[in-house]
Amino acid sequence: MELWYTEKQTKNHGITTKIKRTLYHDQSEFQTLDVIETAEFGNMLVLDGMVMTTDRDEFVYHEMITHVAMNTHPNPKDVLVVGGGDGGAIREILRYPSVENAVLAEIDGKVIEASKKYFPKIAGKLSDPRVNIQVTDGIRHIQENKGKYDVILVDSTEPVGPAVGLFQKPFYEGIYEALKEDGIMVAQTESPWFNRDLIRQVFRDISNTFPITRLYTASIPTYPSGLWSFTIGSKKYDPLEVDESKLKSFDTRYYRPEMHKALFQLPVFVQELLVDKGE
Repeated sequence: MELWYTEKQTKNHGITTKIKRTLYHDQSEFQTLDVIETAEFGNMLVLDGMVMTTDRDEFVYHEMITHVAMNTHPNPKDVLVVGGGDGGAIREILRYPSVENAVLAEIDGKVIEASKKYFPKIAGKLSDPRVNIQVTDGIRHIQENKGKYDVILVDSTEPVGPAVGLFQKPFYEGIYEALKEDGIMVAQTESPWFNRDLIRQVFRDISNTFPITRLYTASIPTYPSGLWSFTIGSKKYDPLEVDESKLKSFDTRYYRPEMHKALFQLPVFVQELLVDKGE
């Protein structure tokens, strides 16, 4: 008998993948956690029935939420990841020699522990001495740390449950206050196919908070629709104004300096979401 896992990404659409076995199942204070071994994507982390990361395609998301901002800021020393308990964003942050302090503010400690055990290539840098793991509410951490960070990455789950507040304007205003005078933020902002209203609203909220706001996309096959968006808000540095010849290059598999500016060249249907229609 074959076993298949299906994620219902909308009321009318889902993705399905063949699984070999369930490796882990638990219920935390905040959500249901599962790790399944799939035939196509290796180990897969699932939270409340939604795919968070997989062995095979994780590099796209983690590189893209990290390197655009980190390579736009000229000297990122203090960096915060809100969410991101799998450790992938932290791994990418630590590629930058300027980083002195990488804080992980993850509300669910069980995500961190499961990731360490079942995703060692993703979570392997969480033991680095520059990393400060705090099992805490990211919103509260933001409120309690004013003017502290050069870069803040919002590596959240979908806007349901404990992550709802991470997609609202007061949170972005709090991020603005938690950043230094030349700080940059990036948030994952869902699918341009399935979350058009959310992208439109988040872009408007961040635009009303930061003087520079941009949106870029990446191809992530296990995320709803396969096309994913990220929104960047910056107090000073425009990712479209960087000198590409001075951007740092690493042994990455998706992001590279030569594509940095091109990432912001959007399909027409995505660009339309960024036009304020005065709604």
